[in-house]
This record gives sequence, C-alpha cells and structure tokens, in this order.
Amino acid sequence: MEAVLESVQPGATMGVGSLPHRSIDAAVEFTVANFDLPVVPRLPRRSGAESLANQALVGVPGVEMGPYGTLAVDVTRLDPDAPVVTDLRSDSFGGFRGFVERAPGLGVDGRTIKWQFVGPVTLGLTLARAGAPAEVAFRVAANAVASHVASLGASLSAALPASAQLLVFDEPLMVDLMANDFPLPPDEAADLLSRAMVVGQRYGAVGLHCCFDADWPSLIEAGPEVLSLPATAAVVGVAGHLERFMEAGGRIAWGAVSTEGPIGVTATRSWHALSSLWCDLVKRGCDPGQLRTNSLLSPHRGLASYSPAVAEGICLSLRDISLRVADQASAAKLVLGA
Repeated sequence: MEAVLESVQPGATMGVGSLPHRSIDAAVEFTVANFDLPVVPRLPRRSGAESLANQALVGVPGVEMGPYGTLAVDVTRLDPDAPVVTDLRSDSFGGFRGFVERAPGLGVDGRTIKWQFVGPVTLGLTLARAGAPAEVAFRVAANAVASHVASLGASLSAALPASAQLLVFDEPLMVDLMANDFPLPPDEAADLLSRAMVVGQRYGAVGLHCCFDADWPSLIEAGPEVLSLPATAAVVGVAGHLERFMEAGGRIAWGAVSTEGPIGVTATRSWHALSSLWCDLVKRGCDPGQLRTNSLLSPHRGLASYSPAVAEGICLSLRDISLRVADQASAAKLVLGA
C-alpha cells in the first residue's frame, strides 16, 4: 500500500461513486478537474445500466438487462463456475470506457486514480433478494466481481501505465451485517470480501466503502487498506479500532461533506463538523496528527442525485477542507520534528 499511496497527500480528495452527468466526456473532464484522485465515473443518470449492481452483473449467465436498467434473474441458470466476460462496449461501462479513452489525453497518467466496484456481499444480497438461494447467490457474486475487477484493472493499467490505482469496493448493504436475519455470519462476509481484495491488489491498493453507519470493526477485519466512511458521530464508539487501523498504515477516507439535506454554500459547516468529530476521537485515544496525515476526503455519498453545478460546489467545499487538513498535517509534522 505504501508504494501505491505514498504520493497521495494528507487530505487528498476523491469521489465515492456516481456522478450526475449524462455526457460521458463531461463526466471525465469533471472528475479529472475536481478530485486529487481522478475517479472513474459511474453514470446512472445517463443509463440505468450503470447502476451499482447492474454493472457487475453484465455477462452473468441467467441475468438479463431490461429497459431503464431493470434486471431479470433466472435463478435456474445461475452458475457459480460459469465464465464472466467483461465487455467494455456494454452500456454498463460507458463511464469507465470514456475514462480509459479520454483520461490519457487529459494528463492523468502518473496521477493516482481511484475507481470503485460493487463488493461481493452487496452483489450476493442483490441476487438473493431476486430469488437465488444464498449459497448460489454469493458464489455467483464472488465470481462476477473477481472476473470484472481483473479485466477492468488490466484495462486501466494498459491505458494509464504510470498511474497507481486505488480500487474501493462499495458495500452499502453491509450496513445490516449484524442483523439476526443477515444471510452470512460476519466472518464469512469478511472472507468473501478479502478474496475480492486479493484480486484488486494485483493493480494497486484496495479500500472498502459503506455510506451508512456500519459495524466498522467487522469491515476492517476484511483487510482494506483504505476505509471510506461517513464522518458522523457514530464512528466515535469504534475509536480504538480506527486508531489501530491507522497505526498499521491504513488510511481513512472521511465522507466530510454531507449529501443529505441542503448543501452549504461554503465549507465552514462541514469543516467544523469534521474538526469536532476528530476532537471526540482524540478524547477516545486517537492520535491527532495521525488523524490528519492518514486522511483522505470525499463526499458522504455519490453525487448522481444533484446537478453538475451543485456537484461542482460540493467539490469546491472538499477542496477548501483539504487545504485546511494539509496545513494542519504539515504543522503536526513540524511540531514532531518529522
């Protein structure tokens, strides 16, 4: 991980998922211009085929894509051992294809790039809710995620050979991991994720994102190198786990700008909320310098529900917070004589 992220400065900004653009070219230009780590765009407003689960189910026998991104699953045809082919010409990979084609001409090669893909637990739950037996659903999901990640990572490496990659697995449905009716025990869910991460590590560092207040110790157990979480008071209760994660070299991507409710005109409210959260974590034993030096910044969630203009405003707020974090991290290093 150090080799992959060593050039990434404290407080560097990135996106966490979807963008609102309908134009692929505009989305690629947006992500290159507005994030320190250019993010491969996913564009569900352009096409429902680019929704989180739909993208991963391309090429899976027994799954058919209907109009507007609707899915039809024939559970009798699901085969955990069937090969899954990643077709970048598919509408599900419009944003990804556009990034691979356009980013080299925008001076991206050499910058660390971030991309995201649905995790096998969330994808397995999606298939289970469509009627597949849990055992089959999670095996099919694991196979599909591993196959697509291998192909997509290789495509990015070929297009941007000088760029380090950060792949973040998106696991929104793991918010219910500790519920009594969750179909996997926590250790099996962690193992499923860990196997997907091994594939991702062929191409760079791997991370894990959940946009809800999840059971973070269980997610850390899966072995991410970057933990992407919402900057809310709920994480104070797991301060010890976060401290050990950072001490081991892990970085935390803080969802520092809320994407719920009215969006602030300036970064002041978001910065105060993040600062207050860090103060509470320090009171629970976290190292204040480490909180800053091991930090990345992102919006709370994807930006697809906003207009491109509002999305740009959110990115400007992130930039403001990033500068403050970088200044504080530099000051901490001077104090410590680093």
